[in-house]
Amino acid sequence: MSLFLEFLKNPMTVGAIAPSGPALARVATAVVPRTGSPVVVELGPGTGAFTDAVQQRLAGRGQHIALEINPRFAEQLAARHPAVDVVNADAATLETVLAQRGLRRADAVVSGLPWAAYAEDQQRSVLSGVVAALPPGGVFTTFAYVHARWAPPARRLLHSLQARFDEVVISRTVWANLPPALVYYCRRPRTWFSADVDPTSHALTKMRVQ
Repeated sequence: MSLFLEFLKNPMTVGAIAPSGPALARVATAVVPRTGSPVVVELGPGTGAFTDAVQQRLAGRGQHIALEINPRFAEQLAARHPAVDVVNADAATLETVLAQRGLRRADAVVSGLPWAAYAEDQQRSVLSGVVAALPPGGVFTTFAYVHARWAPPARRLLHSLQARFDEVVISRTVWANLPPALVYYCRRPRTWFSADVDPTSHALTKMRVQ
């Protein structure tokens, strides 16, 4: 099943008409450790462009968990990557998925989610789960298309990331991707706010300053 056909069927959950290219995948997954036995979570792997890159970096080490809401994509991904723990689930259930495997934290979370298709409450739920799943030294990566970077959904995403992480570094533009994209590297998660509270709200900003 092609990404384009799945987009036509479920545009609000697929969010793209073509898979990410290998150049973007390399940049987005550069945070996956090449040593040790890390726990790596992938959100919204789709057809597996980032999955391939994560597996190459892990080279048989650690644990790779992929949460994919589309059942057809999840089935195809599991068949192609038997070493990956593919879960047909919403990204917002990340904490539950980890707990079911006896895990409290993930060393890295890599996202291929279609943020532009997410409502504010959905975005808030997913990002709060990511923050809760990361240790102080953990890292979260996600990407945005350059042509839409200044559109309201993309600006909202960046604002939300900056509210939840002490450091958000933006990569160079990956011109080889179609369309060109950039990656956000998010480190030092802030765990002081509740998943039910918007950290960009005025009330919470006042609480942080006090």
